[in-house]
Amino acid sequence: MKHLNLSLGAAALALAISGFAANAQTPVKFSLDWKFEGTQAPFLVAADKGYFKAEGLDVTIDTSSGSVEPINRIASGTYDMAFADINSMIKFRDQNPQIPLKAVYMIYNSPPFAIVGRKSKGISDPKSLEGKKLGAPAPDGAYAQWPIFTAANGIDASKVTIMNIGFPVREPMLVAGDVDAITGFSFSSYINVKYSGIPQDDIVVLLMSNYGLKLYGNAIMVNPKFAAEKPEAVKAFLRAFNKAIKDTAKDPADAIASVLKRNEVAKKDVELDRLQIALRDNIITAEVKANGLGGVDMDRLAKAIDQIAVTYKFKGDKPKPADVFDASFLPSAAERKVQ
Repeated sequence: MKHLNLSLGAAALALAISGFAANAQTPVKFSLDWKFEGTQAPFLVAADKGYFKAEGLDVTIDTSSGSVEPINRIASGTYDMAFADINSMIKFRDQNPQIPLKAVYMIYNSPPFAIVGRKSKGISDPKSLEGKKLGAPAPDGAYAQWPIFTAANGIDASKVTIMNIGFPVREPMLVAGDVDAITGFSFSSYINVKYSGIPQDDIVVLLMSNYGLKLYGNAIMVNPKFAAEKPEAVKAFLRAFNKAIKDTAKDPADAIASVLKRNEVAKKDVELDRLQIALRDNIITAEVKANGLGGVDMDRLAKAIDQIAVTYKFKGDKPKPADVFDASFLPSAAERKVQ
């Protein structure tokens, strides 16, 4: 009887261990590119709908102060995966060749880099910027593309007065008429100007991607050690996110609820507007409708890298598309199809 009890005890222990193993969740530390706003909704939807958990992941989602911080976080290994600008990542790799970061899922198929101006100030197209005052914070991601934008559109940059202004006063200066246009992210600067009382038909948004810019935008990227050691976790994360971004596209208003529960100062109409702009202009583009979510066109990425070289001098060899984007973790093509 004693022997039987021991056997039963061992069986129970083995069952408990196997049950624990079956329920074990792989921890993933994930960094956003900014605070909880409309454009971050798909990640929060994946968490709130249990998509990460269903894939066996315990995902922690943290905010950050901008598109450079997440890159530093995954490079150092303090975070496993992140949402950040692929162009900044390409430059980081060149400066830190010992850390071969790669993007694994493209989200902003078209980057939000834009010029936002006012019709009443004579802004209508790229050439109309000549003779005007452009407000541009020096560290601004959109302003970094100014040389590409001017070259692609035959703008005489010497005829444009660049005013180096701070981020907090950028949109207020446009609203006040102190500048004729500003550089910024379309879904941020436009929203800020629109909700400052400027008539909507007086606001002009020149998306740089509509005027010669080949660049991609923000993508999900991964720490190389984490990708090598836990490739199935990376694939699981992307499967969960892919489901969530499709849900977000189908019902943006429902997705915004996940933002509002984490950001008490956010306003539903503002964040829904921001998300819908991003879905329309940056995420569900014609290329994505044709080829599916998450991937890139390698020929276009090669041209994008060539454009980066216009504003950035590579220390090492100019990277090839396969050096900076790894499509092997993506869900199947059928799963990534979107209307």
